[in-house]
Amino acid sequence: MRRADRLFQIVQFLRGGRLTTAAALAARLEVSERTIYRDIADLQSTGVPVEGEAGIGYVMREGFDLPPLMFTRDEIVALVAGARLLRAWGGASMARSAEEALVKIEAVLPEAERDRARQVQIHSFAPEMTEAIAKRLDDIEAAIESRQKLDLSYMDVEGAQTARTIRPLGLWFWGKVWTLVAWCELRQDFRMFRVDRIASSTPAGSFRPERGRTLQDFFRMMEHCPPN
Repeated sequence: MRRADRLFQIVQFLRGGRLTTAAALAARLEVSERTIYRDIADLQSTGVPVEGEAGIGYVMREGFDLPPLMFTRDEIVALVAGARLLRAWGGASMARSAEEALVKIEAVLPEAERDRARQVQIHSFAPEMTEAIAKRLDDIEAAIESRQKLDLSYMDVEGAQTARTIRPLGLWFWGKVWTLVAWCELRQDFRMFRVDRIASSTPAGSFRPERGRTLQDFFRMMEHCPPN
């Protein structure tokens, strides 16, 4: 959990007006009590009216609330529609995060804007998204973030199985299909792999960005490719 999200959660837990111990907060947020003490101190330093002390517990004075989020109607439609699309077409972790984001947004919107969010009639249905593909997306996204090479078992357009070691660089969504842009160690060049054709992927060691093998290099190459 990001620190900003954790601070937000602490404020939500303390808004009930009941004394809450650091141990209870630490257990709910799955962090150490020392982290909670540090977070409480940071909240207090920014003017959040949290009262109490270590070993006893904390409570928030009545009347405090986070300032309401202000969005235009078009912004609300975009946020809700985007989260619903990701919930339908994203990885399993992405889908959960999209659902949580919708709950958080609705919780802090003023009543009028909250009604607008509920009235957005944009939905998405994704029968092509299996649990296996959703999990694969999460694994690939994590590998991109941590710069982890992957050994792929991949099925090409002819149905033949191939083995590749790749450096995952980015994910693209094309309406119904996700593709992975990567540097292929076998071909020593950039390649795009359809995620639904990846049979398996396993970590194969970390990598560092190298000139000529980064996502920016891929973009530059695409800019200079002649149109078909």
